[in-house]
Amino acid sequence: MTSSKKFIVEVEPAIPAKDGKPSAGPVYRSVFAKHGFPAPVDGLDSCWDVFRLSVEKNPNNRMLGTREFVNGKHGAYVWLTYKQVYDKVIKVGNAIRACGVEPGGRCGIYGANCAEWIMSMEACNAHGLYCVPLYDTLGAGAIEFIICHAEVTIAFVEEKKIPELLKTFPTAGEYLKTIVSFGKVTPEQREQAENFGLIIHSWDDFLSMGDDKNFDLPLKKKTDICTIMYTSGTTGDPKGVLISNKNMTTLIAGVNGILDNTNVSLSQHDVYISFLPLAHIFDRLIEECFIFHGASIGFWRGDVKLLIEDIAELKPTIFCAVPRVLDRIYSGLQQKISAGGFLKRSFFNLAYAHKLSNMKGGKSHSEASPLSDKIVFSKVKEGLGGKVRLIVSGAAPLAPHVEAYLKVVTCSHVLQGYVGPPVPNLDARLESVPEMNYDACSSKPQGEICIRGDVLFSGYHKREDLTKEVLVDGWFHTGDIGEWQPDGSMKIIDRKKNIFKLSQGEYVAVENLENVYGNVSDIDAVWIYGNSFEFCLVAVVNPNKAAVEHYAEAHNISGDFDSLCENPKIKEYILGELTRVGKEKKLKGFEFVKAVHLDPVPFDMERDLLTPTFKKKRPQMLKYYQDIIDNMYKTINKK
Repeated sequence: MTSSKKFIVEVEPAIPAKDGKPSAGPVYRSVFAKHGFPAPVDGLDSCWDVFRLSVEKNPNNRMLGTREFVNGKHGAYVWLTYKQVYDKVIKVGNAIRACGVEPGGRCGIYGANCAEWIMSMEACNAHGLYCVPLYDTLGAGAIEFIICHAEVTIAFVEEKKIPELLKTFPTAGEYLKTIVSFGKVTPEQREQAENFGLIIHSWDDFLSMGDDKNFDLPLKKKTDICTIMYTSGTTGDPKGVLISNKNMTTLIAGVNGILDNTNVSLSQHDVYISFLPLAHIFDRLIEECFIFHGASIGFWRGDVKLLIEDIAELKPTIFCAVPRVLDRIYSGLQQKISAGGFLKRSFFNLAYAHKLSNMKGGKSHSEASPLSDKIVFSKVKEGLGGKVRLIVSGAAPLAPHVEAYLKVVTCSHVLQGYVGPPVPNLDARLESVPEMNYDACSSKPQGEICIRGDVLFSGYHKREDLTKEVLVDGWFHTGDIGEWQPDGSMKIIDRKKNIFKLSQGEYVAVENLENVYGNVSDIDAVWIYGNSFEFCLVAVVNPNKAAVEHYAEAHNISGDFDSLCENPKIKEYILGELTRVGKEKKLKGFEFVKAVHLDPVPFDMERDLLTPTFKKKRPQMLKYYQDIIDNMYKTINKK
């Protein structure tokens, strides 16, 4: 790779292959860290310091907002200030200690994002407890596993999740002794809990337990573990990722560095809509950054269908989402525009083409076409509350056409957690993966992304074997396959494990292919499958409803969406679109999909097809679609 990269500088040379070890490319770090990593913030040694210092600086700023429920309807957001939250956190912390939980104890948190979630987390931070999120979308089996594996003794739970938590008994009862509801507790639940020898409290009762207590806050060290985050994983038991205070404070400094250097710095005036799971590092980190700046966090109501309403009410300035949510917004906007009649559509397309061309020519989104923004795109911006200035996408790659579209029509910066330069406090290098033909030392460097620095987690809880597998000589082997871009940003193109062989011996890097086929704008999602007994690939596709209905109307094909998905002519059209993009992107012959099944129901967590961060659970997908896959191959093999 040439050294004219604007985002990165080389700090160590490449290493050739030796003694069976693959070659590794040069070590790079952010150009903003060429003279060393940014200095840590003074006095910021722990997650508790992040909150405590912000309360001192911004006591009266709005911190946590929840929509008021009045006369059977959700109304405006009602806010707690930083000082009000602090006072409640101190009470919660004292009540936890009054239950006999000591520093270093394990505290579970189970439920959708809400103010009580953050307050429980901050109480853990205050008293040096390990905060253990219990994934809102994992089944009872996984929750029971985490409680026992992490040895959770007290758990804070969303009211409607209490029945789900009680299903983990009697097994979980070996460790879990106290449950605290985010709301109320029914007499039946109290009785059920008592039968298991459990103590259960309502939120208000628990807070009052801390009224007259005053436990000293223990000294927190940078190296102390603050959280065990269990990754949902696509296979096997969840893995507990140990995250230290130093990891979090270093990550916060890194995010701030990136935002400052791209001129979209956070400030106390920013407002965030909290809906991605706090049990996942992506959202937890963003919310910690907001707390650091004394900014405001408003919570959604927990229903994805009502998310746009919550956004309109809250008027956030920063919107973080996973590609699946942004894909839905994109599809919704496309539908609105195509329903707007020929003139409106033509006017929109003209404004879009003009602004996109100016942005490609180097103009910022605010300079590219102010008139189009005012007349055409301001209406789209209003759909996201009217104040969004930054959209951050994370957890999976965002399709390029969706990213380009959002940049133009929302009048916002769009940052991808999956594409970009390294944060200014880590080193990154690629390691070659010969079996997948990825060469870290070629002119187009590709390989497994390895990172080093204080952002790295401390290991997997009680899994020394897995820790040794991924943390080698100070380098974390991420399992993601990356490609350095000419400007020095990194693009994730594949997963190391998502690889299979076809019957002729060709290796197929499936995630890379799904990213390529994701460029087909008439589909919302695609899962590609092949195995070593078959010579070709097949796919299950979630087609875009508006696109399918539009095509059917233009070609006189009748039927509702479900029956259109069964129609051979529609399947032919979608397969044709996949083939067209495959040819455009110069795919090899064996990388072309030879048959498709159209599922009108989007891949979802309810059927256990996706993880909570919307990654595909490939073994489960195969199990679910097995009969369909078998039938597609039967049909192909008859030809």
